[in-house]
Amino acid sequence: MMDSKNVMMPVKRRRLGRENFMLAIDVVRLHRMRSGLLILGVAIGITTILMMVTVLSGLGRKINKDLVSAKRPYVYVQRYDLLISGEDEEEMLKREELTPDDADAIAAQCPSLDKVCYAIQPQRHFEIHYKSKKTPPTQLVGAAYTFPEVYSLPIGAGRFFTRSEELRRARVVLLGFGPAKDLFGEGNPVGKIVRIAARRYKVVGTFEKRHHFVGSMSDNFVLVPHTTYAKDFQTKNDFESISANIREGYTLDDGIEEITNVLRIRRGVGPGLENDFAVMTSESFLELVRKFTTPVSLVLTVIASIGLLVGGIGVMNIMLISVAERTREIGIRRAVGAGERDILQQFLVESSTLTGIGGVVGTIFGTLLAYLVSRLIHFPFHFSVFWTVTALLFSAFVGLVFGLYPAHRAARMDPVEALRYE
Repeated sequence: MMDSKNVMMPVKRRRLGRENFMLAIDVVRLHRMRSGLLILGVAIGITTILMMVTVLSGLGRKINKDLVSAKRPYVYVQRYDLLISGEDEEEMLKREELTPDDADAIAAQCPSLDKVCYAIQPQRHFEIHYKSKKTPPTQLVGAAYTFPEVYSLPIGAGRFFTRSEELRRARVVLLGFGPAKDLFGEGNPVGKIVRIAARRYKVVGTFEKRHHFVGSMSDNFVLVPHTTYAKDFQTKNDFESISANIREGYTLDDGIEEITNVLRIRRGVGPGLENDFAVMTSESFLELVRKFTTPVSLVLTVIASIGLLVGGIGVMNIMLISVAERTREIGIRRAVGAGERDILQQFLVESSTLTGIGGVVGTIFGTLLAYLVSRLIHFPFHFSVFWTVTALLFSAFVGLVFGLYPAHRAARMDPVEALRYE
């Protein structure tokens, strides 16, 4: 038969815990200014941490969505790998250019690929003119007719140029949202003639506005057939690339392997020699972003946490004042039978309750501010249960840690000396 004393112990502890919690609430009521300042300090720290984590989480999701904007994963081929530092830049620039014939060979010989797109991007920008209006310096891209299918870019008005227009090097252009608005405002630019470097181009379509993580820069571009670009603008400093999305039923590894085999043969890369080109994937760009955002997130969170720890020092000071003011109360409790453990628990519950209230307030405001900031900068809002619970537990933990010394000091008081205190 279980000892009745052992049965009653958990009940007694729960009752004592509730009493200590109610005592902590009474302290908050009696010392509103002091308790309010303590709660405010903790709330500001928790608000900062939670808002920062939530916004950074939204940023990560936004970058993920924007960099992998295609509905299916894609591979990206160029002369050298932008994601690897330390390579000899002079040596890389000597590599043979990628050509439209390379793109055609990849499309014909790689069954794992669906659409393949050759593109040329210059190092310089161009002003686009319409009558008396002109755009700021704008990015000009020459691409294949498959471009919007590879990258899943929605057309706003009009259409994309056709394979026939690409083959006959037609002077047709699609305007990004930025140039279209600069030149035509709310009007319809389709069918109008614009000038690019004194050459006349017919507008056949526009792209929809993109809420991209780099802002309006993602809309500041115009697109022409790569054949037309080669005729009118191409220089030796241009940047050529080939991109392709993966056919259903295949993987990125399948696409990488097939592209690598085709290009090694076409470019005469012998057995055992390194590739003189780079094959990257949409996941590679995300990995690059993570390498930058993860340390930044960690540093910012640590900085915000330091602010909360500074608030913890304020908790310790206020609790030491509280212990000094309640010395006689401690002596009376010890005189009627309270042990050191009971006094220790009382003040630890009080300090963690104060910081816990600050954590709740900070969590509410941090979540609201993160939501407002996310809406303002067009980032997806992501409410994280894990970080919310972590913030609440961390705020209570700060109270326990920084309340430990004052609580220990209260518990070790001599009952007789405490009763004599005036």
